[in-house]
Amino acid sequence: MLIANERRDRLALVAQLVAALGHEVIAREIEVDEVGPVTARERPDVALVGLGESSQHALVLIEKIVHEAYCPVILLIHESNPGFVREASRRGIFAYITDGEAEDDPPEWQSSIDIVLRRFAEYHDLQGAFGRRAVIERAKGILMERHSVGEDGAFDLLRSHARSTNRKLVDVATGVVDGHALLPKQAG
Repeated sequence: MLIANERRDRLALVAQLVAALGHEVIAREIEVDEVGPVTARERPDVALVGLGESSQHALVLIEKIVHEAYCPVILLIHESNPGFVREASRRGIFAYITDGEAEDDPPEWQSSIDIVLRRFAEYHDLQGAFGRRAVIERAKGILMERHSVGEDGAFDLLRSHARSTNRKLVDVATGVVDGHALLPKQAG
């Protein structure tokens, strides 16, 4: 787990709590310039970003971590602050925990972490599905142009080749997309 906060005292406190939950703290960061590279290098499962003295500092930390896109971000705030949470959500947080007096309530933290990890896995599954769909659509377009067939015909070509070669449809589509540039253009 990556913990980012501009306040050193909060870093230590959150690290203790996270360790008590059984998670490994792989990085603690304060500097905005370091948080992105650390996220890319360490690839934490979750990042906890605390609101310290400066809300802008916390927002930039969130942006840097989300930009690396390796893990979900949970915002830690001391008291309810809907405006700040709204801005943090625009920058990519998956959840927030109001830690205020509840720092001695590890089960609440663990529940939030579990939910965020599930939602992040679902998010990645959706991204993968959209990516596979895009590859299949590109392959269909190539086949439509090369074989002068309609969309259904192109899909049938992909599907029948996938079945006859015992390969996944997306793998066949990837082959078409990757290899089409090597083939000559169809004569007018």
